Amino acid sequence: MNSIEASKAAAPSAAAAKAAQKAREAAQKASAKSGSGGGGLFSRQPRNSKFPLKELIKFCRGMASMLKAQINTSDALKYYAQGHPNAEVRKTLAQIRAMIDAGAPAYIAFEKTKKFDDKFISLVRAGTDSGQIHRAFESIAHRLKKEAEFKSKVRKATLLPSIIICVLIGLFIIAQCKIVPTVEGLLADVRQEPDPMSKVLFKVSHVVQNVWPFVVIGLGSFVTALFLAEKFRNTVLYLAMSKWRLLRQLVMGMRQILFLGTLNMLHGNGVTLAKSISIAATALKGTPMFNELNEAGKRYQLSGLPFSEALKKYTSCDAQVAHMVSIGERSSSLDAQLELLTGMYEEELEQVVGDFTAAVNIIALITACILISAVFIGAFLPIFLMGPKMMNSAM
Repeated sequence: MNSIEASKAAAPSAAAAKAAQKAREAAQKASAKSGSGGGGLFSRQPRNSKFPLKELIKFCRGMASMLKAQINTSDALKYYAQGHPNAEVRKTLAQIRAMIDAGAPAYIAFEKTKKFDDKFISLVRAGTDSGQIHRAFESIAHRLKKEAEFKSKVRKATLLPSIIICVLIGLFIIAQCKIVPTVEGLLADVRQEPDPMSKVLFKVSHVVQNVWPFVVIGLGSFVTALFLAEKFRNTVLYLAMSKWRLLRQLVMGMRQILFLGTLNMLHGNGVTLAKSISIAATALKGTPMFNELNEAGKRYQLSGLPFSEALKKYTSCDAQVAHMVSIGERSSSLDAQLELLTGMYEEELEQVVGDFTAAVNIIALITACILISAVFIGAFLPIFLMGPKMMNSAM
């Protein structure tokens, strides 16, 4: 009898293990298919291409509305994919749906496709763990929309001035390498000694002719490293933030909004604070705050240190974050304080973005004026000064 009862008790666990194994195998097969595909999503890149931002916002809004209407995740993916004009979108969503049907959690299924970034995965995981996945997709759509607006404003503020400055630098190099040497040669032909001002300008031209290739290569390497090397980009950003307070407010505001919004969604739906911190920190992977927040979460969990004190000691979060979290801990209103903080930072960030774009425009205008003056003085002033010399030589 005991052996029979033991075999009956073992049957459910064996069935569960078998189902879990099938889910893992399905996830691995779907992952292999997505990795071996010829083209990426909306791109000709062979691997790891991401959902474009606009499409991702529409996808998250559509998923949120269907999930809110009590449609399960698998069916919502099927309905969204049906009739979609892009075959790669349909294929990717079908892979996700297959993994979910096989028993994989939603965030694992999305992660296996390698089409979504860490922020997206962490928020989907937050919704899965809290049982409020529709809120996760709503939050993603809201955050992505805000992020797109901020990036658009910053891009408009920096792109055109950057192009103008690059063109002016090119004109300055051309003037120093072509126009000024021609003027210097004409003076030499008529055997006239250049005036002191022209001598200085000719020396500047000689220096530019010798160094401009190295300067251009250096600038190109710097820009390339910014785009391709994450550690280098973080180092440069950290230095710039330490010197420019407005840039620090902009970057830290966007990071803290993402963390606080995710933390609020998790903790507000019954997930423990320690686990909420760990998942919310994942949204900032690739930034220094990721390690800082993980360290604060460990200190809170292992040593019993209040989370507000851990934020103050182990992270670079603003003082008001730690202060309001402390209020929430003491008054048992942490969810309300997190929601208030998120709203406050969104309002502040809009003002900071406006101030940042205005500052960038002023800097670009001053730089353009300096470069225009340099082009004019370096190229045309020697011509004007050469006139009297040419007249003297003719007489």
